[in-house]
Amino acid sequence: MKKILYVATVVKTHLMEFHIPYLQMLKEEGWHTEAAAKNDYENPEDCKIPFCDVYYDLPFDRNPFKASNIKAYKQLKQIIEDGQFDIVHCHTPVGAMVTRLAAAKARKNGTKVIYTAHGFHFFKGAPLINWLLYYPVEKTLSRLTDVLVTINREDYARAKTFKAKRVEYIPGIGVNISAFAKRASSDNTLRKELGIPEGYKVLLSVGEVNYNKNHKAVIEVLPELEKCIYVVCGSGPLIEEHRQLAQKLGVADRLIMAGYRTDVAEFYRMADIFVFPSLREGLPVAVMEAMAAELPCVAAKNRGTNDLLSESRLRFDPHDRKELKEKLMIALNEDCTDEIDRNSETLKDFSIEHTKQLVKDIYARCLGS
Repeated sequence: MKKILYVATVVKTHLMEFHIPYLQMLKEEGWHTEAAAKNDYENPEDCKIPFCDVYYDLPFDRNPFKASNIKAYKQLKQIIEDGQFDIVHCHTPVGAMVTRLAAAKARKNGTKVIYTAHGFHFFKGAPLINWLLYYPVEKTLSRLTDVLVTINREDYARAKTFKAKRVEYIPGIGVNISAFAKRASSDNTLRKELGIPEGYKVLLSVGEVNYNKNHKAVIEVLPELEKCIYVVCGSGPLIEEHRQLAQKLGVADRLIMAGYRTDVAEFYRMADIFVFPSLREGLPVAVMEAMAAELPCVAAKNRGTNDLLSESRLRFDPHDRKELKEKLMIALNEDCTDEIDRNSETLKDFSIEHTKQLVKDIYARCLGS
């Protein structure tokens, strides 16, 4: 029986969000599956990973300089050397850094190490500090990588200059298009639950509430948009700060911080417009889900979104509030059928069925079969 170890920094907001379809695929193929990541659930007992035979709770920290990562390294090194895995597949910058160092000895004994970069922290327009900190680390650790997988075109071009044994491009982690498809008719249950007044348009964002996701930009233009409610699905450190900003701007009653939701598909179906103001992205799953839900996507120009919406007239500079408002006004007042139709056609290349087959092919090549 073939064995694989999936490694990421956290469970709830990474492994559970992106990799369950792949663990399911592996189980169906007869693999023994294991996973290592930090249990980031508020209630640790909620951490139950489907299609995973063995789970290791490791003390990863997203800050690469935290001492807990040294402890995680020592534990992971033992797990990998004892586990005799065919493949170790790592994700997230810190998780991948620690994994590739921990797997160096096992790799010499035949274990293949795959790293999926969900968006390098260094990119065109990134702060200089990102280049100074992350670029040399990724370039050096690529030498300890059998396959470096990138999920957008910009990262792929750059990764080909690294020393990984092989560099691959996959169009993201895939989206289950049918799971987010719009229904012929939708009831107003969720709107009523959230207290959204009759006749109001719903602007929806999905993503962690942090600096990079840039929800602040939408809140700042909300006072200039009539009869619009801004709903944010996601948890994160800036929720209270955003609520205070909305209070200061007089739109506290038009901002709904819905928190982390497991019924996010219903939010897409309820919404009128999807807004994605993120400063940096690898290849945003939330945008793909919104495209599948046939929503007009008002999205910031960044590396990952550009791969999905290269021809869209609804893209904007994430630092330009005036342009954001202009694009929202277009989505609110004009027919965007052309955008929705083009998005549906584009999305075919990003389906979960397509990306799962590409990952399966990479594993097969890794093992020489």
